[in-house]
Amino acid sequence: MRSSFALLLLGAGLAACAPPTSPGEPPAPANGLYTQSFGNTPARQVRTLIVVLHGDAPVAKPDYQYAFARAAAEAVPHSIAVALLRPGYEDPQGHRSPGARGQTTGDNYTPDRIAAVAETIRHLQRRYGHARTVLVGHSGGAAIAADLAATWPHLVDGIVLVSCPCALPEWRKHMKTVAPTPLWDAPVDSLDPVKLVGGIPPSLRAAVLVGADDKTTPLRFSRLYAEALSLRGIATDFRIVPGRGHELLGDPEVISALQRLAAALPGKS
Repeated sequence: MRSSFALLLLGAGLAACAPPTSPGEPPAPANGLYTQSFGNTPARQVRTLIVVLHGDAPVAKPDYQYAFARAAAEAVPHSIAVALLRPGYEDPQGHRSPGARGQTTGDNYTPDRIAAVAETIRHLQRRYGHARTVLVGHSGGAAIAADLAATWPHLVDGIVLVSCPCALPEWRKHMKTVAPTPLWDAPVDSLDPVKLVGGIPPSLRAAVLVGADDKTTPLRFSRLYAEALSLRGIATDFRIVPGRGHELLGDPEVISALQRLAAALPGKS
């Protein structure tokens, strides 16, 4: 994951300059998570609120979520896209969210961090009261998005999971073979997305995307989670993107999946 030690060893990374926030940024919620908003739709006319979560970023300070949020706001009509900095993270511009980042070994998908993201979403929903909410997560952010959809039912209307470590114990075993370190053996309090599928409302819509050549979160973890959603009766758009690896969030296939999902959601009265 942008999260992974594998990327550190391979020297891979994505540097993107964060675009400026849109006018009228709402005050920060009580938990103080940093956000940047994109899109010019007036608040009363927003029909889709898109919230974007970055991956675990063991070394780099993440800002690629801002570039995706700007593209998402341009691609989905009548939308606002808001990129969050997860608890404990700092971006290259020096913005920081409070909390503990953790070891980035699948240890920071915990109830308290999920609650901090959920409270930020509730704060945004009060501003955009006529909007459906779509939560987009990449890598570790996808695990948090999946956990949130199950433990905060009906808070979001759709989820887009990209490069997800959605079977947590199995993924941690995989990562120990990719980047051996005792840290992968340490117990964690993180929630395992695939074990929580039963808590997701059947009305939710989902898109799950993974690169065919992803060595960090191989496609079997995304496929397993997509199958579990389908068995739950949840409309799920599962896509394997040929020739792509872990850094998939900026791929046009993700934007297309987001557009399809947003268009399929019923309007909110």
